[in-house]
Amino acid sequence: MVLPECCLLFGGAESAQLNYAQDEEHSELKLAMAKFAQDYQVYLLAGTIPVKAPDGRVYSRSYLFDDKGETLGKYDKLHLFDVEVSDGTRQYRESDTFCPGEDITVVETPFGKIGLAICYDLRFPELFRALRLAGADIIVLPAAFTKVTGEVHWQVLLQARAIETQCFVLAADQWGQHSESSRETWGQSMIIDPWGSILAQKQTGTGWVQGRLDMSQLAAIRAKMPVANHNRFKAPELNS
Repeated sequence: MVLPECCLLFGGAESAQLNYAQDEEHSELKLAMAKFAQDYQVYLLAGTIPVKAPDGRVYSRSYLFDDKGETLGKYDKLHLFDVEVSDGTRQYRESDTFCPGEDITVVETPFGKIGLAICYDLRFPELFRALRLAGADIIVLPAAFTKVTGEVHWQVLLQARAIETQCFVLAADQWGQHSESSRETWGQSMIIDPWGSILAQKQTGTGWVQGRLDMSQLAAIRAKMPVANHNRFKAPELNS
């Protein structure tokens, strides 16, 4: 189960996240999500949760829980959305509130190795190549893509990342007009296979999508077109 970015709180300004952030050990939001995974016996990617960072900002952090509520892995958003968009919000400055992460994350599960990314990360193919090289079979992407950028870039970028990495991509995106602000998000949550085909999607509205991942398809695609072995460029390295 993959939840979107800011799955438990959105609000108006990004700074509202500061009011709910706690350190990892005492995070009530993390504990609530762990209990949810345990109660419903699901593997859960808990969108993003604000966690206190040492510099007074917060990390935008995804947690992956197993079906017993145990933490399998975590990932702090690497790329922060500091851009101007022609919408009601106009200017986004995530770095005022959020502290960027320093690591990539790939987690082993009984159904494949899962690489973690968040929203704006989608625009940086080096991260996705690094996840593939670290063994990812599935890449999850919780997001809150703006309607303006999502309308033109969301689907094509997701399909490109799936094709490039030959991974399944599970993208859960916020949708709709958010009542406490002028912010509007695109939606179109979807599941994409390693060939770039859309297995399932919900273009508008709240709800869910589901699908069955055929790992034999992934193996066949990689065997017939071994792009990871053919790539003549050096492996990407994360800047400090």
